[in-house]
Amino acid sequence: MSFPGAAPKNPVTLIPARMASQRLPNKPLADIHGAPMIEHVWRRAVEAEVGRVVVAAGEPEIVAAIHSAGGEAVLTRADHPSGSDRIFEALQHIDPDQNHDAIINVQGDLPVLEAKVIHAALALLNDAAVDIGTVAAEITDAEELASNSVNKPVVAWNSDGQTGRALYFTKFPAPWGDAPVFHHIGLYVFRRAALTRFVSLPPSPLELSERLEQLRALEAGMRIDVARVDTVPLGVDTAADLNRARDLLAAMD
Repeated sequence: MSFPGAAPKNPVTLIPARMASQRLPNKPLADIHGAPMIEHVWRRAVEAEVGRVVVAAGEPEIVAAIHSAGGEAVLTRADHPSGSDRIFEALQHIDPDQNHDAIINVQGDLPVLEAKVIHAALALLNDAAVDIGTVAAEITDAEELASNSVNKPVVAWNSDGQTGRALYFTKFPAPWGDAPVFHHIGLYVFRRAALTRFVSLPPSPLELSERLEQLRALEAGMRIDVARVDTVPLGVDTAADLNRARDLLAAMD
């Protein structure tokens, strides 16, 4: 089942963030050149100029950090099992009249995210049959190809090779053979009705097996399209990643 509709007219970007990171404690508030990381992520989303940007925070400290930067944030329950559940709660708080017709889910650990990645995902909803849009970059490194921490989408690419329909997601290299393998980037764009349905579904068997939330949507018959982008934006999960983000942002200034 899909939720066809016109191209989004009023999208909102929601950034889920919580303090409970095992590898990098208090990650959203990690300092990068005098500002917390979540502020940098919020600024990248604002720079994309695709509409309202709101941080969906699990703790008051994150809300305070965004408010001090002049941004918008909403406090959500701390115990949500996923970012999708967190942004859905935030959406009910900030838009009870359902004016926003598309929701861009930007992870809260992408401080160097480029606007073109957000644009590529959002453009997928110009196709009325698409429920959810996401992005991926081709893997060229053998270590990355073999890593089971890198999620790989299996995509039926369109003739232009730039967009296509996701058939599956897995942690193993796929497809087999000479076809390129892609690194899935965890940025999603949902039609509002699709997000509402998605969070109402129980975890699916393939989702539990692969530990990949997006398989719940595929098993339910929802359509996920993928846009190809050039590079994978740095996700900050460790102290080493944080130092790299500091270097990259210093070079951008």
